[in-house]
Amino acid sequence: MVVVSNLVKKYGKLLAVNDLSLEIEKGQIYGFVGANGAGKTTTMRIISGLLRATSGKVLVNGIDISKNPRAVKKMIGYMPDFFGVYSDLKVSEYMNFYSGLYGIPPRNRKKIIDDLLELVNLSDKRDAYVDSLSRGMKQRLCLARSLIHDPDLLILDEPASGLDPRARVEMKEILKELKSMGRTIIISSHILHELSEICTAIGIIDNGKMVVSGPVEEIMAKLSHSRRIKVKVLKGGVEPLVKCLQEEPEIGRITTGNDYVEADFNGNGEKLAGILKNIVIKGVPVISFTETGENLESIFMHVTRGNSQDADKSNN
Repeated sequence: MVVVSNLVKKYGKLLAVNDLSLEIEKGQIYGFVGANGAGKTTTMRIISGLLRATSGKVLVNGIDISKNPRAVKKMIGYMPDFFGVYSDLKVSEYMNFYSGLYGIPPRNRKKIIDDLLELVNLSDKRDAYVDSLSRGMKQRLCLARSLIHDPDLLILDEPASGLDPRARVEMKEILKELKSMGRTIIISSHILHELSEICTAIGIIDNGKMVVSGPVEEIMAKLSHSRRIKVKVLKGGVEPLVKCLQEEPEIGRITTGNDYVEADFNGNGEKLAGILKNIVIKGVPVISFTETGENLESIFMHVTRGNSQDADKSNN
């Protein structure tokens, strides 16, 4: 769906994006991870056709954006981190205005707008003024606006920024629904644990360079120093659970407590699901089954710290 090759963007002497490459498959939710100033927004704007790269190539559905930006823009819905809204318009008027900008015939607009407002849970706000909406509602309205022309690719720059926990959950559920509809989504966020919950792939960028990119599960398995599971059980369940785990080749060191067992695990998500299934089949009274190894936050700190140290050495 998206192929970025050797992308470079310079602002005078500042190198904002440094030889960055990535690939995003159709139907993926790709999480773009990086600190402020790392180059996330610049890269996303180049992919969106809003900035021209200094060098490198961006292909969207096989089309080179530098050669045919109009065709690529028709396939993209872009939601910036800071966006303007017309406060003196009602929600339905706001959506109708953007429908006109995208050339949607007036006879088709009502159904499209109704469907999108239902998708983002704003049907009951269609006659409310935009200025009266909460921040979370405005974010969802902006998302609906970016979908007005039925794009194949969504590029969302910090869509959960400044939202309260309930609004973030609502946004996350909408993104999952869009994925189920076959959309390809690029999303940047500082809320790393939420990215790990919804993304199928991630890219970690630091100082304009892509540090690591790929499926979440593969990155976690490759970069985690340890992967460990914890299983809580009812009274009398520890001993049969230990026996069950000892039969699994992916299970290593096992430790026990009064009502739980922890164990090192070396495998993928499919293997982990199989272990849980086997435990349940054998009648072990499981209360909870969780992974306690490194998370996306710790991996991000590890790989960016290493990259920063390399940069420091090169500057000395």
